[in-house]
Amino acid sequence: MIEYYLGIESDYILIGLVGLSALLLIIVLINAISMHKLKKKYKMFMDGKDAKTLEQNIMSRMDQIEYLIRSNQKNENDIKEILQNMKNVFQKVGLIKYDAFQEMGGKLSFSLALLNEVNDGFIINAMHSREGCYTYIKEIIDGNSVIALAEEEKEALEMAMNYTASRGQ
Repeated sequence: MIEYYLGIESDYILIGLVGLSALLLIIVLINAISMHKLKKKYKMFMDGKDAKTLEQNIMSRMDQIEYLIRSNQKNENDIKEILQNMKNVFQKVGLIKYDAFQEMGGKLSFSLALLNEVNDGFIINAMHSREGCYTYIKEIIDGNSVIALAEEEKEALEMAMNYTASRGQ
């Protein structure tokens, strides 16, 4: 009677219900395995700890995070200050050795240029002779000198202005 009422044979209904039951059984097994893994992770997390020690552990980690944030901020401020100070430090160098007088050999005379980031600094020129050593200093502002420069001083200044730390000259 049922088969005439629905227009479907009861064998097909039975096969459909068995298939649906098998599908539901597979879903239940997958959920059971997932639940087992979750319980295992939870036990590892809570192992040997009550709520009070867990709270202490979390608070300790929060304190550590706050310390790291403060330390990071201090480091950033220190780096900014160091970079600001580096602008005034002599970081470009030019050195030319030469013979100031014909009778002297060994290139004992020299011109030394020391410049900061914006090409401010000085040139020291030391001329060695038999009678002694004469030393002069000339101020450099923005890569220029108010006092006329000798050829060796110009070379030292040019070398310093083209100086890059990565290659050493």
